[in-house]
Amino acid sequence: MPGFVLLARDRRDGDDAIRLGITVTRKIGNAVVRNRMKRRFRALGRELLPEQGAAGSDYVMIGRQQGVEREFESLRSELSKALGKLAQ
Repeated sequence: MPGFVLLARDRRDGDDAIRLGITVTRKIGNAVVRNRMKRRFRALGRELLPEQGAAGSDYVMIGRQQGVEREFESLRSELSKALGKLAQ
């Protein structure tokens, strides 16, 4: 089970910027846990989206309970795999 859900949408507005939105609900944990998860998602986005993301797209990462204590490498490989599937 992945630590997040990734949604993608092509804006088709002529702007090549890649945007990332992050949401983590209160069901995941307290503010400290949610903020840690958001920081990890932002780091993943900065690392992988410029290389593997589609230009002119919006991405939304929705945190899941399974991603709270997951290792960063596991999250990185999951995001890379998800971006690869979306590119097809």
